[in-house]
Amino acid sequence: MEKKETLKDGTKVLIRKLHINDLDRLMKFYSNLPPEDRKYLRIDVTNKEVVKQRIKLTKAGNVFRLVALFEDEIIADGALELSGEEWRKHQGELRVIVARPFQHKGLGMILVRELYFLAIEKNVEQVVVKMMNPQIAAQRIFRKLGFQEELHIPDYVRDQAGEKQNLIIMTCNIKDLWNELEHFYSGSDWQRCR
Repeated sequence: MEKKETLKDGTKVLIRKLHINDLDRLMKFYSNLPPEDRKYLRIDVTNKEVVKQRIKLTKAGNVFRLVALFEDEIIADGALELSGEEWRKHQGELRVIVARPFQHKGLGMILVRELYFLAIEKNVEQVVVKMMNPQIAAQRIFRKLGFQEELHIPDYVRDQAGEKQNLIIMTCNIKDLWNELEHFYSGSDWQRCR
């Protein structure tokens, strides 16, 4: 899968699957993120071995990773992770992070749309996002996409600085996500992307 997309400001980007040979590009992307963006990620993305192991998980078939590239550099990373548990096989977890210079240009929505298409292929019925309490902007974006807060667990996780944070779990029915994505792209080139 490879798609060329145009952001709101006219910037042309390439969306494609993440490959094992993208490790150095991915490390550069993560190292360029401001510390406050990395602080709330679930793993230490500055640890090359940890990142390498996460890339290898895509070979198992339960984790699907997409990246956006501009001038051959990764500028965004998105993932759909399916549960290996029988009782949650209808669920998929979404994760998206976009480099600051490319935020507010529609790139996050493009990645969510492509991850949605992957979720449909994999018979996902419900999508889940997990984040820490201070990630207000992410919560706002996912609410716009139809996600509802299901759980708020105080002091459940630690951020990269070791501080306890509340964990927020939000869910959305895959059909409701489609309706919100369709609404977001109405009047644009959404039809071309179907």
